[in-house]
Amino acid sequence: MYTRALGLSNRNLYNCLMKPDLPANQKEARKNSAREILHRRVHMANERTLLAWIRTSISIMAFGFVVEKFAIFLRQFAITEGVIGLRPAVPPGRGYSSVFGAVLVGIGALLGLLSFVRYLKVQKQIDKGVYYPSFILDVMLVISVVAIAVFLLFYLVHSV
Repeated sequence: MYTRALGLSNRNLYNCLMKPDLPANQKEARKNSAREILHRRVHMANERTLLAWIRTSISIMAFGFVVEKFAIFLRQFAITEGVIGLRPAVPPGRGYSSVFGAVLVGIGALLGLLSFVRYLKVQKQIDKGVYYPSFILDVMLVISVVAIAVFLLFYLVHSV
C-alpha cells in the first residue's frame, strides 16, 4: 500500500532501500526520505479531510440561507398578491422557515469550527503516531441531516 503511495513497485522499493552495495548511512537516508514522504502524504490527507468538512459546513449554511430567503420571498409574494387584488391580503404568519434557516446556518458554522479544531488535533496525533476517531463531528452531521429531513417532512405535510 505504501509503495503505491510513493509511486514505486515493491521490487523498486526493496532495491531502493536495501541495496547491499550502498553504505549504511545512505540506506538509512533513503529510509528516512521514504518516511518523510509518507508523513507528508498523511498530513495532506488530513488537510483534504478538513476541506471536505468545510465544504459540508458551507453547504449546510447555504441551505439555511436559502430556506430563510425563501420564507421572506413567500411573505413578499403574499403581500403582493393582496395588493394586486388576486386574492384578499392574508397577513403572513410567522413560519418555521426563518427559525429553521437560522438554526441551519448556526449548525453549519459550528460544524466548520469543530472541523478546524479536529484538524489541529489530528495534526498533533499524526506527529505523535496515534489516531483517535472523531465522534462529535459525525454526530453534528447526522443531527443536521436529520433536522433537514424532519423540517422538510413537516413543511410538506403542513403545506398540503
